[in-house]
Amino acid sequence: MNSSLRRQLLAWVLLPLICAVAVDTWLTFKSSVDTASVVQDRLLLGSARMIAQQISFEDGSFQHQIPPAALELFQSEESDRIFYRVTTGAGQLLSGYTDLPVPVLDSSPDSPFFFGATMRGEPVRVVAFFQPVIGNPSVLPVVVEVAQTTRAHKQLTNKLWLHAVGQQLLILALVTIFILFGLHRGLQPLIRLRNDVRSRKEGSLQRLQTNRIPAELTPLVDSFNDYIQRLENYTSRRGAFIQNAAHQLRTPLAVLTTQISDALRAENKEIGDRSLVAAHRTLQQTGRLVNQFLTLSSAEAYVAAKTLMSTQECCDIVQGILEDLAVQAHSKNIDLGFERIGGDTVISSDPAAFREIAVNIIDNAIRYTPAHGVVTVRVQSTEGKIALAVEDNGPGVPLESQEKIFQRFYRIGGTDSAGSGLGLAIVKELASQCGATIRLAAPAHGGSGLLIVIDFF
Repeated sequence: MNSSLRRQLLAWVLLPLICAVAVDTWLTFKSSVDTASVVQDRLLLGSARMIAQQISFEDGSFQHQIPPAALELFQSEESDRIFYRVTTGAGQLLSGYTDLPVPVLDSSPDSPFFFGATMRGEPVRVVAFFQPVIGNPSVLPVVVEVAQTTRAHKQLTNKLWLHAVGQQLLILALVTIFILFGLHRGLQPLIRLRNDVRSRKEGSLQRLQTNRIPAELTPLVDSFNDYIQRLENYTSRRGAFIQNAAHQLRTPLAVLTTQISDALRAENKEIGDRSLVAAHRTLQQTGRLVNQFLTLSSAEAYVAAKTLMSTQECCDIVQGILEDLAVQAHSKNIDLGFERIGGDTVISSDPAAFREIAVNIIDNAIRYTPAHGVVTVRVQSTEGKIALAVEDNGPGVPLESQEKIFQRFYRIGGTDSAGSGLGLAIVKELASQCGATIRLAAPAHGGSGLLIVIDFF
């Protein structure tokens, strides 16, 4: 099943968009984690400041209390655990949990210190806040630590991330709808083109209009119109061929009807036999004409199946043809000869096409050469090329007619041959299919006649 162009375009548009959304989703998750961390750190620092503000040094000892508001800052849907500890600069515990991890510092920091740790089997986020106390004989500040488990942090992260992902999916859905709408609108010219072709009647060769076609479709429409033009030319040639064929068949059929009628009306057997012999000869000519019609029609659609052919193989084909046409040449007392020139070489051609070309050229030469004439067939080989030459001493072809003798049904005026004018047309068509070239030249003996050379490569 052929894939849909709309689906392919949608896939190629959405694929990079989905990849971009995936990357943005990952970046959004990282941003959500950072945002949740900032919120948690600010809550921890606020709680630590509130506790630190309640510490004083009076009567030779530290006075402190934990305000409830410092712990109520962490209220959320998740039941996080809160840990705290207050120690002097010398490490004396004033209040809180003894097992809360102590920050490892290279020196006393001037700002709050945040770090991650594990408290009673759970991951916690800890802030260490250093608070100088007025009246404290030690220069070291009091250390206030507040820790919170990470449940609320994860909840806030997921909430922020899911909210952002939902927005992105909504945007992706809207973009998909807009893209589908755009594709539908953008493919309208192609749909109109399809409907235009579908709505045409059978046999219509009207060209497609290009005034409403986008620039991207113009080459396609031009190619289609060019194909229509070639199809119209082909149809015209086929129509002309059928008309000419009907015309060519009408005459011998009319003659055949007359000859048979004469035979039926003949008063004696001798006259009737002569009419039947003439009818038989006309019937043979008509059969040959029909065979040439079929050969020419097949040659137009012929696809040469090229194989490697040696000079000897070409000579064997030509000699077989000469044996078949020997009776025809003998009936006119024509000297039918064969020559081979050059050594053995190899070409790429179609044996069947080569034989059909040789048959028609040699038969044409025999038909147009008068009685007691000479027809010579040569196979001349050079490096990478074999030339099939057929030379006769017939009346020749006037210079103005040499381009026309390969046209269908063309016959030179003044000839009495019973040919149909299709033999050389078949030769031209098959030579074109095989990639061979045709040359016309004067005979080597210098007299009248014709030399036709077919070069096979």
